[in-house]
Amino acid sequence: QVQLVESGGGLVQPGGSLKLSCAASGFTVDHSAVAWFRQVPGKEREGVSCIFRPDNMITYANSVKGRFTISTDSAKNVVYLQMNSLKAEDTAVYYCAKRLGRQHCSGSYYPLDFGSWGQGSQVTVSS
Repeated sequence: QVQLVESGGGLVQPGGSLKLSCAASGFTVDHSAVAWFRQVPGKEREGVSCIFRPDNMITYANSVKGRFTISTDSAKNVVYLQMNSLKAEDTAVYYCAKRLGRQHCSGSYYPLDFGSWGQGSQVTVSS
């Protein structure tokens, strides 16, 4: 059974930092493409970052480049998203998911290409 559980969200002020965790079971994150998405009510789920260790592939949405960093911990089988210099527009529920089919983080990616979604972790950046 493939499972992903997000944690680490919370309420922070603009300019602050949070580190999200995506704990995986049923597969090895270092052998798979795992992505972070975020979503606010009434809007489409947005790809934030993707990591695929076998090819040393990492991608970021333009909106978070230079501020967010994705990484993995092999021993813990966890994917992290370090979020710095947070802005109000970063407020969302953050999800992690494993890519379906061919594993990669190249080019554009969409929620329908991923599965095994966790329940999400709320990140709120105060106005």
